[in-house]
Amino acid sequence: MLEKRDFYINGAWVAPAAANDCDVINPSNEEVCAVISLGGQADTNAAVAAAKAAFPAWSTTSKEARMAALERLLAAYNDRAEDMAQAISMEMGAPISMARTSQTGAGAWHLQGFIDAFEGFEFDGMLRADAPNDRILREAIGVCALITPWNWPMNQVMLKVAGALAAGCTMVLKPSEVAPLSSIVFTEIMDAADIPNGVYNMVHGDGPGVGSQLSVHPDVDMVSFTGSTRAGTAITKASADTIKRVALELGGKGANIVFADADEKAVKRGVLHMMNNTGQSCNAPSRMLVERSYYDQAVEIASETAGKVTIGQASDEGRHIGPVVSEIQFDKIQDLIQQGIDEGARVVAGGTGRPEGMNRGYFIRPTVFADVNNEMTIAREEIFGPVMAMIPFDTEEEAIAIANDTVYGLTNYVQTQDKDRAIRVARAMRSGMVEINGVGRAQGAPFGGYKQSGIGREGGHWGIEDFLETKSVSGWQD
Repeated sequence: MLEKRDFYINGAWVAPAAANDCDVINPSNEEVCAVISLGGQADTNAAVAAAKAAFPAWSTTSKEARMAALERLLAAYNDRAEDMAQAISMEMGAPISMARTSQTGAGAWHLQGFIDAFEGFEFDGMLRADAPNDRILREAIGVCALITPWNWPMNQVMLKVAGALAAGCTMVLKPSEVAPLSSIVFTEIMDAADIPNGVYNMVHGDGPGVGSQLSVHPDVDMVSFTGSTRAGTAITKASADTIKRVALELGGKGANIVFADADEKAVKRGVLHMMNNTGQSCNAPSRMLVERSYYDQAVEIASETAGKVTIGQASDEGRHIGPVVSEIQFDKIQDLIQQGIDEGARVVAGGTGRPEGMNRGYFIRPTVFADVNNEMTIAREEIFGPVMAMIPFDTEEEAIAIANDTVYGLTNYVQTQDKDRAIRVARAMRSGMVEINGVGRAQGAPFGGYKQSGIGREGGHWGIEDFLETKSVSGWQD
């Protein structure tokens, strides 16, 4: 068992001010795989103080110095890629093959996207050609609290840390206490990348503890949070007294609109996308809306596809899906599957209980519901597991109305060979992202949502701008 109780503050690993052990559970076997310590107010204060002290020097470094830091970080990250993959696989259950490619790979991919965006990024310039003495400066906002989730650990850590570094901010990272091991490896990587002391700090803790302490701390200028909408609401309220900037990447209930003229792989693609990462993605296409003339066939394809999804241990090589992250998540998903049954949806794949032959680990049967309507709980709530709901529609207008009938607005999807219709529907859907016909977003594209899916955008130059203030200066003389 790993013992990882220390925090990283002001360039050094330090013991917590007071002991507060927290077990880390391997979701594949339900056994304790590590122990960390949860921080308290003294630890939070020390980390924030270090970040505040480092801010004047880091925020005024040259663009070239920050670029060099990002490039060192990328090299150090790639050197520890296997360690990162093993940590992610053990702590949150991603199959090791996926942990190497998608999970660990996401960190390097986003960091390269920031490096590319940063190269052409301008921090100041004239207001307009006819106002040469008006200068617009973009400056680091200050000390940032970065609070990250367990489902895509390095995807979210890198989106926040790299954007803040490029902007000239200093920071305190609070990773999820459920899956903290990858952030320990990441912190070792930051140390190896020779980031100046105090620029980056890391304290473990839970939401009510360190998370809340950072949200109300008078010396924290911004909170960037990824997680549930419920927690995002609490952070927003807690930050209000000190008028912090709050950036939020929250839940989703993505609609995948499949028209009758969709390509033959559209339904299969949608199911596999839903089951990826065991359904633990905020941008998962969890509602498949299918044109009625194609609906029965689509249900058959979806049922067959889900039935072929294999489940296995996270430590095993292969293209299977692993467990969900915790007993709490397992129980929640089981309850929602049962609720779908109780409300009259038709199970065409999966259902309640563990997969056959598995009596340990938080494994969920890949589940598809047919004949769902958008008022059912499974169509309204973010399940965060391998569970998809299929809803029939008759017209394009009805499909759009169903897709938009949610408090969320993160990622929606459209499948059609009619290019004009694809663009019409993409424009009409109220979400921060839309993917057409299975084409993924390019490196550096902004990630974020409308409505209760969040505030702000991460990735590329948008992910740098989120950490900047705008200053207008008149009477400027070059």
